[in-house]
Amino acid sequence: MQFTFTEEQTMLGDSLSRTLARDKDPAALMDLGAGAALLSEADGGFGGTGADILMVFRTLGRALAVTPLLDSVVLGAGVLALAGESELAEQASVGAIKVAVGLDEPGQRYDGTVATVARDSLLSGEKSMVSGADSATHLVVSATDGLYLVDGDAEGLTVTSYPLMAGGRAGEVRLVKTPARRIGDSDLLARPVAAAILAVCADALGVMEAATELTTEYLKTRKQFGRPIGSFQAVQHRMADLVTEVEQVRSAVWNLAGHLDDADRDRHVAAAKSLVGKIARRVAEETVQLHGGIGMTEEYELAAMVRRLLAADARFGDSDHHLERFIALSAA
Repeated sequence: MQFTFTEEQTMLGDSLSRTLARDKDPAALMDLGAGAALLSEADGGFGGTGADILMVFRTLGRALAVTPLLDSVVLGAGVLALAGESELAEQASVGAIKVAVGLDEPGQRYDGTVATVARDSLLSGEKSMVSGADSATHLVVSATDGLYLVDGDAEGLTVTSYPLMAGGRAGEVRLVKTPARRIGDSDLLARPVAAAILAVCADALGVMEAATELTTEYLKTRKQFGRPIGSFQAVQHRMADLVTEVEQVRSAVWNLAGHLDDADRDRHVAAAKSLVGKIARRVAEETVQLHGGIGMTEEYELAAMVRRLLAADARFGDSDHHLERFIALSAA
């Protein structure tokens, strides 16, 4: 397995970094090809590999950029492409349409139970925490008998939206005899959801790198007793432990990227998400502690990083959930 980016991936990552330093408008990222990099050539893109996903989302995480790339492209376009909706998938990859994916329902905790039903191509049910639902032109919705495509302005569809802790918006979706078109079985979700989890992990890696760099710089400049606090041995040991754990995350994310299309994918997904979720919380807590009082300040840059890391643990199942999955899959 190769743990390096290709020349083309590196060039795209550099272009994204420069653009994000000036402007975090999602449209500018689409113009650079960030969306197309997340889909294979067969689906209208030019990438779609685990390394492509890692490169794009690690860059987004370092810049704390809020974009629809995960939900609309990796997850939404990924499902549409596998369902044979290649034209819609390509449109999503360039930002011409926005796709939201509704899987979870009220009262769930990562159990995947679906109560939404379809009768005569009319959907009735509720979906919870649907990212980007308020601005979506299309929604992919799971029902008891498979996946359905719903227009964003369909009759009987209502969205109650709210801001997310890490940025962006999500919504509670209610469907009352809403016209929909069945596009395939729920099995189509396996690869797109795995790719989305890789994207979350890569994003968290980028945030961890930025948070540790910010903390290291603070420790070099903040003085106490006439010396930079980073010169104290106890502080150095804590920082060294933190950097070591971030290196573990980097290895785990690369490992998942390399096994994204393997038969043993689910076990690697569970292993990576469990580790990343645990260390994301660790980095959030330790960087705040090492900063002292300023680390608790909402206006300081670290606050947004902490929120994003905590959200990364919860998205698509937290650390404990995926640890249980890993144990079950390894025992099978």
